[in-house]
Amino acid sequence: MRLSRRTTAAAIAGAAALALLTTGCASGGGSGDGEGDIELTVTTFGTFGYDDLYAEYEEANPGITISANNIDTGGNARTDAFTKLAAGSGLADVVAIEEGWLGSVMEVSDQFVDLRDYGIEDRKADWVDWKYNQATDSEGRVIGYGTDIGPEGLCYNGPAFEAAGLPTDRAEVAALFGGEDATWDQYFALGKQYQEATGKAWYDHSGFVWNAMVNQLDEGYYTSDGDLNVEGNAELEERWGWIADGAGSGLSANQTAWDWNGGKSFVDGTFATFVCPGWMLGTIKGQLEAGGGDASTGWDFADVFPGGAANWGGAFLSIPASSEHPEEAAALADWLTQPEQQVKQSAAAGNFPSTLAAQEELASAATPNELFNDAPTGQILASRAEGVVAQYKGPDDSVIQENVFGPALKSLDQGEADGPAAWQEALDLLNELVD
Repeated sequence: MRLSRRTTAAAIAGAAALALLTTGCASGGGSGDGEGDIELTVTTFGTFGYDDLYAEYEEANPGITISANNIDTGGNARTDAFTKLAAGSGLADVVAIEEGWLGSVMEVSDQFVDLRDYGIEDRKADWVDWKYNQATDSEGRVIGYGTDIGPEGLCYNGPAFEAAGLPTDRAEVAALFGGEDATWDQYFALGKQYQEATGKAWYDHSGFVWNAMVNQLDEGYYTSDGDLNVEGNAELEERWGWIADGAGSGLSANQTAWDWNGGKSFVDGTFATFVCPGWMLGTIKGQLEAGGGDASTGWDFADVFPGGAANWGGAFLSIPASSEHPEEAAALADWLTQPEQQVKQSAAAGNFPSTLAAQEELASAATPNELFNDAPTGQILASRAEGVVAQYKGPDDSVIQENVFGPALKSLDQGEADGPAAWQEALDLLNELVD
């Protein structure tokens, strides 16, 4: 099946309309017990850090019970959300939407509550302006409360660096990569130096490094006008050459995306660096715990990123029109995204808030993160967020990243194709899957 803005929107809208005609009403995820109590269902993904906040909200709001479902990855959450949108039922009262598939959601934004009806305009100044604008459709409807954003720093393993004769102090590491002038050329050059000294890989797999490169461009897989922007894109092709050379030089550990051998690859020195948007710190925490690692494993976080400022990811909390309790759902989503709660979420999940007050608090507190060699991760992320503006994400952006470039990047990592052949593989998949 080919995916495009037209076919995706038509399929979802048509199926949803049919479902509504058949059932006679929209089906919501929450229900009460007939005595005034309300159950609110919430679907998130990855590491959101909301468990303690759910309990706090229930305690402060008698009669509200939260039933939470967390899906393992954003890609699987996307499939879940769009399957239920097409069916016209089954979505939770509060649904987390990832930046990478927000463009697809915007094509069916009328299936989500306009949060202006619940006062979100009064909070507009809370968020960085581009975050609020991302969730605003062409009709001016606002369909998402912003949670986090994804400024990127560089995670690195201190013992691995030491084994290769590289500095381990995070300020020295930042300078090693070029500080404010850090480049991908320097990143790959250091990777080759590391590989020659240790015989080990520099990064986990090419997919995440490629995604970081793409996110730094003014325009990625789509132009800001919404047109596909892959074939003939000289900037993408140049970066493809860099990643192909890195894979060919043995810098990739050929890990599977989101599967690091049960976390052991973060513990046993399989790779030395990792591209880290704020929310990925929580991912590493979970992987270290699963793999038997801890603070002594030696991961650290440097205030530097090859190629400069970049944003990867971030999410929104939205209320489907099918919710039976939109007012209560909006109140919960509003509360979860207030600055005070975003600070708590950051402490639990390692992500970086999208509200200005929460960002300022993390920057000034400079709280040491024990798992990352006491790095002040919040303060570093605040520094990395300077100058970040999220790239426009088109309707099939996440499909292109995962299903078009994902297989081609795997071919590079496995040595099954060189750069030009793998690029052509990606173009063939693009023409097959996306209009």
